Amino acid sequence: MLYYAYQLQADLMKPVRAMANAAANLINGSALPFYDNPALRHLSAAFEMVSRAGLSHTRPPFGIDSVLVAGEELPVTEEAAFVTPFGTMLRFKKEGAPIQPRVLVVAPLSGHFATLLRNTVEVLLPEHDVYITDWHNARDIGTEHGRFGFDEYVDHVIRFLEELGPGAHLVSVCQPCAHAFAAVAVMAQTDNPCQPASMTLMAGPIDTRINPTSVNELATTHSIQWFEKNLISRVPAGFDGAGRKVYPGFVQLNAFMSMNPKRHIDTHIDLFGALATGDKDKSEFTKNFYDEYFAVLDLTAEFYLETVNMVFQEHLLPKGELKWHGDKVEPAAIRKTALLTVEGERDDICSVGQTMAAHDLCPSIRPYKKRHHLQPGVGHYGVFSGSKWAGQIYPLLRNVILSND
Repeated sequence: MLYYAYQLQADLMKPVRAMANAAANLINGSALPFYDNPALRHLSAAFEMVSRAGLSHTRPPFGIDSVLVAGEELPVTEEAAFVTPFGTMLRFKKEGAPIQPRVLVVAPLSGHFATLLRNTVEVLLPEHDVYITDWHNARDIGTEHGRFGFDEYVDHVIRFLEELGPGAHLVSVCQPCAHAFAAVAVMAQTDNPCQPASMTLMAGPIDTRINPTSVNELATTHSIQWFEKNLISRVPAGFDGAGRKVYPGFVQLNAFMSMNPKRHIDTHIDLFGALATGDKDKSEFTKNFYDEYFAVLDLTAEFYLETVNMVFQEHLLPKGELKWHGDKVEPAAIRKTALLTVEGERDDICSVGQTMAAHDLCPSIRPYKKRHHLQPGVGHYGVFSGSKWAGQIYPLLRNVILSND
C-alpha cells in the first residue's frame, strides 16, 4: 500500500505543481511591467518552491556535449553499446578521438540514476573511452523479464566486460563494489579472456564489519524479514512494471535525507532566499543538485534484499562464503587484474577500511599491482566527485590504468 499512497499523493500534486510553475513564469515574464517588485519576487519564489516539491522517475541527461582531448574540443554523443531489460552499457562516444583505454564505470543501483556519477565520467573522459552501467528504473520493467538479483547484477558486469573485449578496465563506485569484485573473481576462476586489466574500487562495502557506520548498524540490527515487510512494495497499475516487487526510490531518498535533515531544510531555505533576491548563480547550482538528487529509480526487491543480506548482514564475501549461481566465488583466483582501492577519510557511509579489505582477499595479485589510497578531507561523494577527486584521486587512477593497459 505504501507505493499506492505515494503515487496517489504525487498524482494529486501534479496539477498543483503545474499551476504554481505557470504562476511563477507569469510573474517572471516581461508581460508584467512591475515584475521586479520585491514582493512579487518573493511570491514568484514561493510558487517555484511549490512547483519543485516533487520527485522525478526518469533519468536526467548527462549533458556532456563535448570534451577537450589533447587540446582539441571533440563532440560527445551517448551511444547504447549493449542493452538488456535491466540496464544499458552506455558509451560516451567522442568523434575523432584517438584510441584510448576502455573503462567501464560500474554505477550504484541504490535509488539514483547513473547520472549521479556525471563528474566521475567528465574527469575520465578526456583520456579514456568511457562506458557506464546505466541501470533502468525497475518500475518500468515488465514482470515478464523475470528477476534481477545479486547474481544477475554480476552477470551484467561480466557481459558488459565481454562486450568491451580483452584489456578493458573497471571502475566501481560505492554500493556495487562487492558485486563488481565478485564478477572479476568469477571471470578469473573461468579464465575469461575479457577479465579486466585493472579494477578500481571506490568507497565500496567489501567488508562492512570494519568500522561500522550507522548505515551498517541499521542492516545488522534488523532482520531481513523486517526489511522485506517494511520497505518492499509492488509497483502500482499504470506502469510497465506493474505488480513487480520493488524497493522504491522515494523510500531510499527519504533514508538519505533523514541522515541529515537540517542540512536539506537549510539548503531549501537558502534556495528560497536566492530565488527571491535574484541570485541566479546560487539558485541554479542548488536547483541542479536537487534536480539530480530528486530523480529516483526503484530497485527490484530481490536485488535490494539480497544485497542487504549478503553484503551487509552475512558478510559472505570477506568470509569466503559468497556464491554466484550456486558456485563459490574465489577472489584468490584473481591474478592478472591490478587492484586499486580508494577511500575517503570522512566517509560516513562506507568507512575507512571497508574497501581496503579487498586487498586481503586477493593474495594472488602481485604486490606491485596493488595500491590503496586514503584521500584526506573528503566524505563519501568527494571520493568520486569534486575538486579532490579530479586533482588528487584521478591522477592515481589514471596511472594505474596506463601502467596496466
